[in-house]
Amino acid sequence: MMHDYRELFQPAHTLIGMGGIEEIPHYIEDLGCKKALVVSDHGLVKIGTVKKVTDVLDRAGKPYVLFDGVKPNPTVAIVREAYAAARDQGCDYIVGIGGGSPLDVSKAVGVLCTNGGDIRDYEGVNCSKKPGLPLIAINTTAGTGSEVTRDYVITDEDRKVKMLMVDSHCLATLAIDDPQLMIDMPPKLTAATGMDALTHAIEAYVCKQHFPYSDGIALEAIRLVSTSLRTAVSDGNNIEARTNMCWAEYMAGLAFSNSGLGLVHAMAHQLGGFYNMPHGVANAILLPYVMEYNSSSCKERFAAVAGAMGVKTTGLTNDQASLAAIDAVRRLSEDIGIPTLASLGFQPEDAVTLSINATNDTCIVDNPKEATVMDVQAIYMNAYMGNY
Repeated sequence: MMHDYRELFQPAHTLIGMGGIEEIPHYIEDLGCKKALVVSDHGLVKIGTVKKVTDVLDRAGKPYVLFDGVKPNPTVAIVREAYAAARDQGCDYIVGIGGGSPLDVSKAVGVLCTNGGDIRDYEGVNCSKKPGLPLIAINTTAGTGSEVTRDYVITDEDRKVKMLMVDSHCLATLAIDDPQLMIDMPPKLTAATGMDALTHAIEAYVCKQHFPYSDGIALEAIRLVSTSLRTAVSDGNNIEARTNMCWAEYMAGLAFSNSGLGLVHAMAHQLGGFYNMPHGVANAILLPYVMEYNSSSCKERFAAVAGAMGVKTTGLTNDQASLAAIDAVRRLSEDIGIPTLASLGFQPEDAVTLSINATNDTCIVDNPKEATVMDVQAIYMNAYMGNY
C-alpha cells in the first residue's frame, strides 16, 4: 500500500500579540516544572528585554538561573557552557529569550540535557533519540523563526562550519511572539531579521519540498514583510508593523520548517561561519543573486512572489514577473539599508572554500535548481562585485 502524507511540525502552543509573556506562569504550572535555565545574551539584558520576562517569573515565584553568555553565531563552546549551567543547577526546563542565537542555544542545551554527548553528535536530521527539555521560546526579533522551527544552527569553531540540526525533539513547548519585546530592537537588526523572514518565505515557496500548506503561509508572510518591514525599520514603536512582522516571521518559520530552504541559506551559513557575519544580513545580500540563478527553474513561482510583494503582474509574462520579483527584493533591501558584501569582510580568495562547504550544506538539497561548486562561486563573486 502506497503512503503519500505530510507530517506537520510546530510548537505545542503559541502566543502571538501584546501581553503574551504574561501567560508564561500558567504554562509552567501545567508542565509541572520546577527550575528554569533562562538563556539570552548580554545585549538583551542590558536594554531590559530579559527583565521584562524575568519580572513575570519573579512575580509568579518561579525560580530560574540566568545564562546570558550567548553571542551571535553561537559556538560549540557556548553550548557546552550553557549545558553545564543547566546540569549543575538542576534545571528541568528552559526559557530562551532572544533571536536565533539564544533560541538555537536553548534547543541545543535541551537536547543535550536529555540525550547527553556533545552537540557535534547531533548535526544532521533527527539525530537525537529523546525529546529535549520543555522549552519556552520567546522571540525578540521578527525574523529568525527559531521559536517555531525544528531547526537550530551551531558553529563548529574548529572547522569554521555552521552545523545545521533538523530535529523534531527540539520543538518548543510554548512559542511566544510579543511585539512589546521588539520595540527596543534597533533599525539595523529589524532590517536584517526582517529580510531573514523574507528569505525563509521565498525559499520555502520555491523549494523542492513545497506543498499547499507551506505555499499558503509562505505567500502571506511575503506579503506582510513587503507591506510592514519598511515601517518597522523607520518607526520601531509602530505596534501594528511590529505585530505584522511577528505574524510574518512566524508563518515563514512554519513554512520552511515543514518544507525546506535552499541555496541562499546554504551559502549564508558559510558567511556566518567564516566571517561571523549576521545571518539575516548574509541572507539579504545573497537572496536576489540566488533568485536570479534559480529563476529558470521556478519562473511561475517567482511570478507569484512578485504578486505577493505588491507588483502588478497583470499582462506580464512569467519571465517579466520573475525579474520584477527579484527587483522588488533588491529595492526592499536598499530601502532598509542592507550593507554590501564587499563592506563586510568577504575575501574573494575564500570563495572556493566557501562554495565547497555550501554544496555540502544540508539546505542545498531542497534548492529548486542543482548547483555545482563553480555555480556557487559565481554567485558569491557576483554578490561581491554587485553584478546585477
